[in-house]
Amino acid sequence: MKLLLDFLPLILFFATFKIAEGQKDAAAEFATGHFGLLTSGGVVTPDQAPMLLATLVTIAATLLTVAWLRLRGRPVETMTWITLAMVTVLGGLTVWFHDETFIKWKPTGVYWALAAVYWGSAALLGKNLLEMTLGQQMRLPPEAWVAMNRSWILFFLAMGVLNIVVAYTVSTPTWVNFKVFGATGLMVVFIVAQMAWINKTWPEPAVQEHSGDDRAA
Repeated sequence: MKLLLDFLPLILFFATFKIAEGQKDAAAEFATGHFGLLTSGGVVTPDQAPMLLATLVTIAATLLTVAWLRLRGRPVETMTWITLAMVTVLGGLTVWFHDETFIKWKPTGVYWALAAVYWGSAALLGKNLLEMTLGQQMRLPPEAWVAMNRSWILFFLAMGVLNIVVAYTVSTPTWVNFKVFGATGLMVVFIVAQMAWINKTWPEPAVQEHSGDDRAA
């Protein structure tokens, strides 16, 4: 269920964009009739409709996800709060100004905000968010958690830059495909590579021995 909630806004964004892109005139008429008051000028053109509708659906889905988690008494992760803030502000600007540039910056804003949170928590507060989140599932020495935290910071920074490069060098439909499949695929590859690196650098016997020494101390 958690995995579905995490990916639901992204799935709905992609589905809405593709459906509207295939029926631009009908999408423009629908968007103008139902959401014209949310836009500057009140009229949505066929070229603007796919991204506008996809953005509105994403905002609604993210808001509902957070509301559902809160009503169920479940914790809302930092990434979800950051995503909600970014999609609401930048998505709202995209809708009002009919300008997809704002929503294209949303992934970069989320990536860089997460990099700042991971760095700030460790450097300023002395807290490793990865260890706090995954410490119960993974027994690793302190230096491993530090290395993982740094690698995630660098990954988020790089992904933020990559998103902007793609957004400004390819068509909007291609950027949408990258956002859904490319960025997700790169994250999966990064996680797998990181786990392989951790297992090779800090194999399980060494981790257990290190943990035992810490307890003895």
